[in-house]
Amino acid sequence: MRLVLLGPPGSGKGTQAARLKVELGVPHISTGDMLRAAVKAGTPTGLKAKAVMDAGNLVSDDILLAMLEERLSQDDVRNGFILDGYPRNLAQADALDHLLAKIGQPLDAVVKLDVPNEVIIARCEIRFAAEHRKDDDPVVVRDRLKVYAEQTAPVADFFARRGKLQEVDGVGELDDVTARVKQVLKQESAAANG
Repeated sequence: MRLVLLGPPGSGKGTQAARLKVELGVPHISTGDMLRAAVKAGTPTGLKAKAVMDAGNLVSDDILLAMLEERLSQDDVRNGFILDGYPRNLAQADALDHLLAKIGQPLDAVVKLDVPNEVIIARCEIRFAAEHRKDDDPVVVRDRLKVYAEQTAPVADFFARRGKLQEVDGVGELDDVTARVKQVLKQESAAANG
């Protein structure tokens, strides 16, 4: 299964990906985690990304695509992957389409988690208090939600036009949201195989 999880920051993409990776037997690839690891390791890419991320902005498309291409060339993604945090804009969606065509791994599904902004802000406030991640600061989150509305929300239309998009209510108990995601993936799989 080759899956993209879409949704605003704090919508639960990472949580759902972590839950689904075991069941699907594929790795969870989070561009945010890849970037944070590069920052922590002090790599040249990580140092460039750190200033951008600390300000609540998005890292350049070229940096993300290069990191992603390297990651998708690794052996553990042969049977698929769950991509979380990418694509964030139409240029990235188009670049991802071309990259996956180049490596012969087209997407099976794109799931968008629908969560209202007020729920996201509340979730991030809790996470900020616990983990002190700068990108979870409520002021930064509000800015990130504006960027999401302007740049990332149109990505859903991009995938809808390709017949890949499924929307799932991302509010509620974790198990309920996971069950809803699994149900749409089951439907996608049945449609692909039927």
